[in-house]
Amino acid sequence: MTTQDFITELFCRVDDEMPEVPKHPQSRLYPSEIVTLGLLFSLKGVGNRAFYRWISRDYLPLFPHLPERTRLFRLLTTHQLWTRRFMAQPTVLGLADSYSISLLHPARVGRSTRQIGKFGISNKVWVVGCKLCFVLNKWGLVCGWDTDTANVRDTVFYPLIREFEESMVVLADHGFYSAEGLPGYPKKRRRRWAEPNPANPSNLKICKAKDWNSRMIVETVLSMLTTVCHAKKMAHRVWSCLRARLAYTMAVFNILAQWHGSPHPLSISSFSL
Repeated sequence: MTTQDFITELFCRVDDEMPEVPKHPQSRLYPSEIVTLGLLFSLKGVGNRAFYRWISRDYLPLFPHLPERTRLFRLLTTHQLWTRRFMAQPTVLGLADSYSISLLHPARVGRSTRQIGKFGISNKVWVVGCKLCFVLNKWGLVCGWDTDTANVRDTVFYPLIREFEESMVVLADHGFYSAEGLPGYPKKRRRRWAEPNPANPSNLKICKAKDWNSRMIVETVLSMLTTVCHAKKMAHRVWSCLRARLAYTMAVFNILAQWHGSPHPLSISSFSL
């Protein structure tokens, strides 16, 4: 499949999901074209200028009414909520994990007051950026997501997990555990798994290390986000633009994971641009 054939089929799949979204009278692009461009931007994994050069130089016949660069990315940020229709349906069992994204080199911290990244630790390495939390169903498809700065604990994403209290039991690692609300709780880590914690969401189940058989699905998702979507490093300086990029990334992940019918995160490995 050539890149042009891939873009055409991607547009058709997006258009099939958005038949009722009307086109604004003053807009030059249809809603399906805007979402398709956002998905391609997140899949390409480069900066705004590099992506615009690529799409306008090589594939302008596919988007003949492509607006000016800054106008295009304002459209992508404004209409990021359209990606919610591409989120997967929850299953009885689900998974949750966090993913650190580097936005800035640590040596450049403090050079500007507009920096949005914060110091955090990812795999025992200091990063300056944000943290992405996602909830997967049993097939490894994204049902919901949220983001915050890299210096926060995973427990700040409890509201995201509580959204699925009526539909899904969410398995997570000990990073999502909170000992708040239990007076006199022992500090020994070996007791962490022994007592229920009312501060945690009722549908959250904390799993011990190496006892979580579904962990491989999460590792596959993290690997595809890093190698295919190039999401480990980004250069956004505004939260709205960053959230738009992540929204299109989660949407394109679900679309490509179901490209061949049977959903599996590993199937997106052949779509790297």
